[in-house]
Amino acid sequence: MSHFRMLPSITEADAFLKSRSLPAGLEVRKQVDAFLAQARQTLALAQEAPWLSKQEVLETLADEFVQTSTRAPDRVINATGVVVHTNLGRAPLAAELFQSVQNRLCAYSPLEFDLKSGERGERGERVQSLLRALSGAEAGTAVNNNAAAVFLMLRALAAGKEVLVSRGELVEIGGSFRIPDILREAGVTLVEVGTTNRTRLSDYEQAITENTAALLKVNPSNYEMRGFTAEVTLPELAHLAHQHNLTALYDWGSGSFYRFAQGPLLGHPTATQVLDSGVDVIAFSGDKLLGGVQAGLILGRETLVQQLRKHPLYRALRLDKGALALLEETLAAYLDPTHVPERIPTVRMLEESKDEIRTRAEYTLARLKLSQDSCFTCELRETESLAGGGALPELTLPSLALVLKHTEQSAQQLQTRLRGAAVPVIARIQDECVWLDFRTVLPGEFADLADALNALCLQK
Repeated sequence: MSHFRMLPSITEADAFLKSRSLPAGLEVRKQVDAFLAQARQTLALAQEAPWLSKQEVLETLADEFVQTSTRAPDRVINATGVVVHTNLGRAPLAAELFQSVQNRLCAYSPLEFDLKSGERGERGERVQSLLRALSGAEAGTAVNNNAAAVFLMLRALAAGKEVLVSRGELVEIGGSFRIPDILREAGVTLVEVGTTNRTRLSDYEQAITENTAALLKVNPSNYEMRGFTAEVTLPELAHLAHQHNLTALYDWGSGSFYRFAQGPLLGHPTATQVLDSGVDVIAFSGDKLLGGVQAGLILGRETLVQQLRKHPLYRALRLDKGALALLEETLAAYLDPTHVPERIPTVRMLEESKDEIRTRAEYTLARLKLSQDSCFTCELRETESLAGGGALPELTLPSLALVLKHTEQSAQQLQTRLRGAAVPVIARIQDECVWLDFRTVLPGEFADLADALNALCLQK
């Protein structure tokens, strides 16, 4: 029998989809046609048919419709131990933060309206005020991400001119976006100074010309060099720039206003300390160490920040009212440093001790229903979490993980099954076992995690 005879007709496909309560009829005819055309091509090229019957073809069609019509999960449980996980949305926000902005998002708000004068106001005035208060900067503003902030900074302050950057700081920031590309698109001429591993102050000084506009320092926050290395400090760079009437710019990447009181981040600089170096303008992300929404925060001298705000690109890169409201509440949480860990989940996770994590891990372990003859083995082991998000690549945080092993299934199979849980669980594989790091499991998720593990144990 020809393999093509197992392909269903349009009528048969329609009836099968209806029997599964899936979309059918004219509204999905193009999708069905496309599937059948692809199936014909597959059969024409394959030496052996991938399906054994018409029923299997129909089941495959139904599976495709389920995948395209099923709503994506609202949330996942991050058990990877990476606190700022780029693929999982970076920094999680506290529920209380959303409740505080609900009225603004569900009604009209004075987004660009001055209630005192009754005239048009300026968008983001409170964000600007909070940025000044938290950092001591002359001025501050925000755009939709840090790459946009750096692009705007370069375009507004150095277009058509030269910008000096150390070769060791020409990094790729993820998604194949590279610092040299951003400089080129911003309309500035990149002048590389020093070498990959060693750059001295004299390298910058010798490269300055009458066409130089700025010295740019980039924080290589997604990698670290060791060994025979040398770099110019931010205060040294700022001083040199000002000696030559140039602008000192800093792409900080991942910054915060919080002075960490404990853990490996103790002593990590705050925005105030960075500005005290003498640099003119800095830019950093809102959804990394800061623990807020995606945004690019810009701080610095008032005359320069105003140039950025008046540039035509600023409107194209500005925050929408939802992100602006959430950013305001995030920044406001930093006004009282004593309560930051309880209001900013990212800060809490970064500061949390191993003993605090152990309490939650043991709670979850106690809820597991493993029988005597279970094919699973579970045990708590010490591990190390990561800050993540292209921030502090060498920083590790002592943590605890539930290590899961099955006598008949591979770690990859267990990992896949956990992703298919009612609330998907994202774990990591190490030493042929599945590791669930409790540092990044949020306080309200431990019951869901236990349910997912119990369901896994019950499956054949």
